Amino acid sequence: MTEYGRGSGSEPWHPEDPLYGDQGWGGQQSAHGQGQYGGGQQSYPQDPYTHQQQVPYAQQPQDPYAQQSQDPYAQQQHYPQQPAYGAQQDPYAQQVQQPQQPQQPQYGNTGWDTGQQAAMPYDAQQADPYGGQGGYGETSDYYGTPEAYPPPQPPGRREAAPQQAPAQNPDWDPEVQPEETHPFFTGSDDPDGRNKDVEDDEEHEDDSRASRRGGRGGSERRGGKGKKKSRNGCACLVVSLVLVGGLGGAAYFGYSYWQDKFGAAPDYAGRGTGEVEVEIEKGAFGSDIGNILKEKGVVKSVDAFVAAQNENPQGKSIQAGVYLLRKEMSAAEAVKMMLDGNSQNLLVIPEGTRNVAVYEMIDKKLGLKKGTTKGVAKSEAPDLGLPDWASDGKNIKDPLEGFLFPAAYPVTKGAKPEAVLKKMVSRANEEYGKLDLEATAKKHKLDGPWQVLTVASLVQAEGLTHDDFRKMAEVVYNRLKPDNSVSNGKLEFDSAFNYLKNQSKIKIGSNEIRTNPDPYNTYYHEGLPPGPISNPGDEALRATLNPTGDGWMFFISLDGKKTQFTKTVAEHEKLNDKFKEKHGLG
Repeated sequence: MTEYGRGSGSEPWHPEDPLYGDQGWGGQQSAHGQGQYGGGQQSYPQDPYTHQQQVPYAQQPQDPYAQQSQDPYAQQQHYPQQPAYGAQQDPYAQQVQQPQQPQQPQYGNTGWDTGQQAAMPYDAQQADPYGGQGGYGETSDYYGTPEAYPPPQPPGRREAAPQQAPAQNPDWDPEVQPEETHPFFTGSDDPDGRNKDVEDDEEHEDDSRASRRGGRGGSERRGGKGKKKSRNGCACLVVSLVLVGGLGGAAYFGYSYWQDKFGAAPDYAGRGTGEVEVEIEKGAFGSDIGNILKEKGVVKSVDAFVAAQNENPQGKSIQAGVYLLRKEMSAAEAVKMMLDGNSQNLLVIPEGTRNVAVYEMIDKKLGLKKGTTKGVAKSEAPDLGLPDWASDGKNIKDPLEGFLFPAAYPVTKGAKPEAVLKKMVSRANEEYGKLDLEATAKKHKLDGPWQVLTVASLVQAEGLTHDDFRKMAEVVYNRLKPDNSVSNGKLEFDSAFNYLKNQSKIKIGSNEIRTNPDPYNTYYHEGLPPGPISNPGDEALRATLNPTGDGWMFFISLDGKKTQFTKTVAEHEKLNDKFKEKHGLG
């Protein structure tokens, strides 16, 4: 055969033929005989996306190597080798059987090849090194039409595609921003975009076919963009809804937090309706009281009550007890009503009250028959909690005398009298436990705490003020002394006689008072009475523990308002004469 296989014979083309294969990118062929690396021969794999129909060279004279795909995964088309008929005949007008060349990777500067090349005039100076000696027939350029689109870009250069579009795509609008390609906005199931390359190539190939059939590819492509925009709109709507929902939730919780920390506490308005009984235990704080009132339906919230209590100057002085309040009151009205003593459903025992009077008060408070509480006290006295040092001697009129401590007791509707008595005895034990009664008994040579309590009851019954209580306690101790020659060991207290008579008289005849043998008559018997004659309060108790030391032996009250104390019999007789004269006693 001739050089480069141009002579006759069935030999294949020489592998170093400068016209073997094509080069370049973008559908343009490298100059014949010029390799990308200075003369080196390169072969290209076929493009699986390019399906070109085999046409006889007589109808469509083309370079058979221009149809060779550059996709390494595609099948190569083979053309049968034709015998040469002389050097004058163009060997390219004949189909030859070209042996499959080993596929080599593309290393050209122009990048990845699409497998399609644009037809060029054979006598082009850049493409034909032979200067027009024979040539190819012109091939239609599919990318030269107005409806055409640029060939797909290689994966490494996809990002630059929008900037190249104006030169090749007449539909490209420079004012329109590139579409979002993230799978979340496009609706793609391929989050990594690995299938994007294949889809772009298939879309381009479809457009090319449509262009050849009548230019319908452009409209179909624009229709595809409409679908993407629809997906983009749905995605944006979803994002907007999520953002609006999140902002709404944040606003709600922010308002709730502000209302809880800085807003006004829920509260009722007005003075309320109906009546409800509320018991407040001893030692309860403002929040504790608020919780009780809220549970009873008096106030709407604890915070509202605490705020109203703090705003009222006397709010902190609310005492334990039972209150008659109303339902659904404003917190301020509830505080005001609790500070009013008339609203308290309490049983108030004044200092110095005898037990017989206390029993009557309990019956009245509980709505019981008169004498009911007195009978319970007599029958259940040992079970009401009296201390061990309490006396149960046969001369004692009431073992509970002195143990129904004077105070205000909450009494609810339906309470039992024994329950009320137990509260009083318990309170007495509590108060007496704060005092050293045993030490006082030893100091003044008394028979234990029981006699100290008896002295306190006498002081409470005879004295009027705190100063009176201390002087009165000294008078008792001085008269109980063995060397007392003034009264010969007798106390001579009218209060003790009134106790045994269950009366409160000032005018008592001398003959009556000195001849009555009752054990509680201190005019008749020496020393203390068998037991307390009343329920002393805290002041009288403390005065009994801390009497004066001035030597007082006598006392008398001329008007019942002021007590006068003296040390000698002469001083006392002068005051006594005045007293008889004032009250008409002979």
